[in-house]
Amino acid sequence: MTDPLLLVKDLAVISLAADHRLQENEAFRDFIRSYPGDVDGMVQEINKSVEPFIDCTSCGNCCRSLMINVSEEEILPLAQHLQRNPDEVKAAYLEESQGGQFVINTIPCHFLEDNKCSVYEYRFEGCRAFPHLDEPGFSKRMFGLLMHYGRCPIIFNVMEELKHRTKFVKEINQLPL
Repeated sequence: MTDPLLLVKDLAVISLAADHRLQENEAFRDFIRSYPGDVDGMVQEINKSVEPFIDCTSCGNCCRSLMINVSEEEILPLAQHLQRNPDEVKAAYLEESQGGQFVINTIPCHFLEDNKCSVYEYRFEGCRAFPHLDEPGFSKRMFGLLMHYGRCPIIFNVMEELKHRTKFVKEINQLPL
């Protein structure tokens, strides 16, 4: 069980630590790829002990920094909620690639208001699933997760606890977090 009093929540501290631990985290990614234990199970257990103590509405960094993929099926419910037709929603909020993939067309997200999603019940799957720590294949997704290590308190704290539980040897010159 992660001690909620020891969780790092200050975004400035997390960002500074991420910058300082870049090489350490690359080494950790390599370490986890060959770790013999159940990494997915450990990550999911740690996530369950961290996530309830992080208030995403006091952060909102994911909505300020993620490029979310949107499926065609997700557009209609949002359009109905906004009382607009799907083509208007696409034109106003999405960008379509030549391959027909949709992404949110601006960062921060159009729907972020006071660190909260103004269309929360109709948010896209990429938003619902973030930070994806309950999904299998953690060690194969570490590159992407480490991109968010310095901006998501949940990912940061889960990774740090995972380093501890796997007995990963940290760099000597790291910050004392």
